[in-house]
Amino acid sequence: MSVSGTGEIIAAVLILIGTLMSVISAYGLIRLPDVYTRSHAGTKSATLGVLSTLTGTFIFFWLVNDFISVRLLLGIVFVFLTAPVAGHLISRAAYHSGVPMTETSVQDQLKEDLEAEEKKQSGEKD
Repeated sequence: MSVSGTGEIIAAVLILIGTLMSVISAYGLIRLPDVYTRSHAGTKSATLGVLSTLTGTFIFFWLVNDFISVRLLLGIVFVFLTAPVAGHLISRAAYHSGVPMTETSVQDQLKEDLEAEEKKQSGEKD
């Protein structure tokens, strides 16, 4: 088997994995109960899906066509850096807007941290 054939197989597997992760992400967005868990599904699995797809595409062009695409590399880096940050900021904005958590949530760690920060700040003012 040549490098070209191996590259096609590797690229196809990565693109298939990316497609499956994107489908799982879409299912999570529909099925999960609140904005926080939906945000988690949307950012984690969709990021992995897009990264796998872009990596498979990069490998295909690199090994099969001997072409290194800087645009694909920049796309991979951009998605890797921005998608988790965007999901985190959306969740924080929802929390500060008063969007309720689902009844099955066990712990509200952010509430505990914010209360501790308020106590610390009020103690410094006195």
